[in-house]
Amino acid sequence: MLDTSDIYGPFTNEELVGKAIATIPREKVTLATKFALYYKEDGSMAVDGSRKHVREACEASLKRLGVDYIDLYYMHRKDPGVPIEDTMAELKLLVDEGKIKYIGVSETSPEDIRRAHAVHPLSAVQLEWSLWTRESEEDIIPLCRELGIGIVAYSPLGRGFLTGQLKPEDLDSKDSRKSFPRFQEAAFEQNMKLVEAVKKLANSKDATAGQLALAWVLAQGDDVVPIPGTKRVKYLEENLGALDVTLTAEDLAELARIADPSNVTGARYNEAAMKANGLLQKVSVQRTDSKGRAQA
Repeated sequence: MLDTSDIYGPFTNEELVGKAIATIPREKVTLATKFALYYKEDGSMAVDGSRKHVREACEASLKRLGVDYIDLYYMHRKDPGVPIEDTMAELKLLVDEGKIKYIGVSETSPEDIRRAHAVHPLSAVQLEWSLWTRESEEDIIPLCRELGIGIVAYSPLGRGFLTGQLKPEDLDSKDSRKSFPRFQEAAFEQNMKLVEAVKKLANSKDATAGQLALAWVLAQGDDVVPIPGTKRVKYLEENLGALDVTLTAEDLAELARIADPSNVTGARYNEAAMKANGLLQKVSVQRTDSKGRAQA
């Protein structure tokens, strides 16, 4: 699955994906893209979930991608000024017209997931899920399983932190991670303790820390699809190596202990970004089953 969005670039990432798949038979490619977020003239980010924008955004994405339909179309963020039923109604029409096959939502509250699913079945909920971002295990993950909705985990490597290869000096002034509490100096040092523990277990399996982190996400269930980003072929190949890592029940229990939310220092975004994206959630210690997997 190739995952993109009209705001990546903005627009240029969809165009790049379109060029990359131009010579590949359409049925061999699964395309996912998103709508709703956009940049205003002053450079600030805004959200539009109106029916008019849904349709216009879809038509524009189809053109940039050079395809007749989108496999999975996500509402990137919910527009607080538009009832989610209205947004979903237009998405349902696009399904009926054959312009999209499946509907997904991203970083949405449990209540809105239920409301959206009542209008048209959701096929996927995209959320941040990794060893050091586990808030969704309390409510959203159980809800998705109750409703039979697939889970797509973005940033499964903690924006690169869980690879153990990142150093504070690698973050230049243009790197957005530099403003995230977890990546700031004192928190960075504390969070490296978690990564070192992951590395130790990874070494015992002849794997990298990143491969172990991905293997943990994959082990959470057959309904979970992690989508790590990568800029280089060697990192893509390393990520694929996670498929060869087998985690025992004891391994999962140990990782659950290592990555207990109480061992993570700092929020994943600064407060302003959390509010802007509707991501302020209660962080709590998660319960796990005997295999170290999240339970309700």
